Amino acid sequence: MNNKLRSDLKQWHELEEHAKIIKNVPIRAHFDNDPSRFDDFHISMDSMLLDYSKQHINKTTIEKLCDYAKACDLEGWRAKMFAGEPINITEDRAVLHTALRYDNDQKIIVDGHNIMPDIHAIFKHMEEFSNKVNQEQRFTHIVNIGVGGSDLGTFMAYEALKQYSNRNISLHFVSNIDATALTETLRIIDPEKTLFLITSKTFTTQETIANAVSARKWLKKKLGNKDISDHFVAITQNVEIAKDFGIREEQIFPIWDWVGGRFSIWSAVGLPLSIAIGYDNFKAMLGGAKEMDEHFCSAPFDENMPIMLGLIGMWNRNFLKRKSLAVIPYSQYLHRFPAYLQQLDMESNGKSIDRNGNKTPYDTGSVVFGEVGTNAQHAFFQLIHQGTDVVPCEFITIIKNKNDIDKHQKILLSNAIAQAQALMDGLDNNDPHKAFDGNRPSTMLKINELTPRNFGKLIALYEHKIFVQGILWNINSFDQCGVELGKILAKQIINNLGTNNENTDIDSSTLNLINTIKDK
Repeated sequence: MNNKLRSDLKQWHELEEHAKIIKNVPIRAHFDNDPSRFDDFHISMDSMLLDYSKQHINKTTIEKLCDYAKACDLEGWRAKMFAGEPINITEDRAVLHTALRYDNDQKIIVDGHNIMPDIHAIFKHMEEFSNKVNQEQRFTHIVNIGVGGSDLGTFMAYEALKQYSNRNISLHFVSNIDATALTETLRIIDPEKTLFLITSKTFTTQETIANAVSARKWLKKKLGNKDISDHFVAITQNVEIAKDFGIREEQIFPIWDWVGGRFSIWSAVGLPLSIAIGYDNFKAMLGGAKEMDEHFCSAPFDENMPIMLGLIGMWNRNFLKRKSLAVIPYSQYLHRFPAYLQQLDMESNGKSIDRNGNKTPYDTGSVVFGEVGTNAQHAFFQLIHQGTDVVPCEFITIIKNKNDIDKHQKILLSNAIAQAQALMDGLDNNDPHKAFDGNRPSTMLKINELTPRNFGKLIALYEHKIFVQGILWNINSFDQCGVELGKILAKQIINNLGTNNENTDIDSSTLNLINTIKDK
């Protein structure tokens, strides 16, 4: 079976046949036939509830999806990941962001070495450094310079947990190589009171190092002959290059190759967050993720939140032919969550080659997009309600809001619930322009309150969902080869800017575009 295409499995063919029947049954008809349908299609976990009853499914669908997951040996792959086996086959690496959530008395062996003492030594360093910055108040501006996984997760988490942050410290994020991003940040910070965190696994990422070098030049100019080494921190796997950059060894926080960038918020990459919200809250976030890990590893498939999210996502993508997924958090604190999830999902599962080197004859990955509610309703929901494509939605709601004034929260949550109902029910109208077909699927995730612990559960939920889908499609969710080609060509083009461009291998479009910027 290991060498088979997933689409060759009999369970896949059974799902194809089942889809031909179920897609003709309106979602609303399931509720009409079974008024207690919600009871069978939701999962509760402490402070979270996942309602997937408004999907194109019935009990047989779930049974067949679970049978398919078992045929893919999802349990076996899950065990391999948590045990530290090198499931990232193209890079021959373990995938152990989950180990960052383990207690120190647990043991995980990688290359013959127990990694847990190393992890908790870094956590101790993070705790001491975070406490020092908060207590001394010498640095009131923290600037994180990183890109991709060294930016998106931490930025999103800081915004999500801003209500827990030290408001005497301002946290800034610079990721874009466009100098505007750095320039506008430098305008509003005090050089004497600024700490730069350079986050790069290799410490060679073009955008990050260019921004870091420019920030260092700016600081030297502003502070003159002063020693600026204490104004810089490195978060990297490449300690020696960080030292060469001029960063003190005690201000270097190592990370490891068994933590992928987009899964790295739990590591020293989360140092900006640890400083902003305090290490105790950062630790609570890790604890919440660990709770989701335990749920993922122990709950039966049909009572398992990450597994059900993954299975339903695959069901929509492969058998109901829905190409996109809209993720709509009804919380201003989660306004960066869709952008973060785009990388987490599309960089992980945007693959067309399976683990055996075969071209996949089936679709993988969804186009993930989103915006915070209710803003999204006044933007792209027109297409979701009346467009020609059916776009499944995942709504995320936070019930308690400490900032609630004048019943704003009830209005907000009422809108989320109403959108899910409207997508399912639609509206008959004699005027075709005002008619809504309905029968459009959605899932609702309810979280009681956006605490650090619950936030950790949320992020781990989506990490595991993405892992599940990678196994269902038999692809490696933990490399990103597609990111590299553009970087390589960009370096070649930079080199071409100083030449006569006589390279006949360059097409005329690229050649002329190079010439337009050559003299800039």
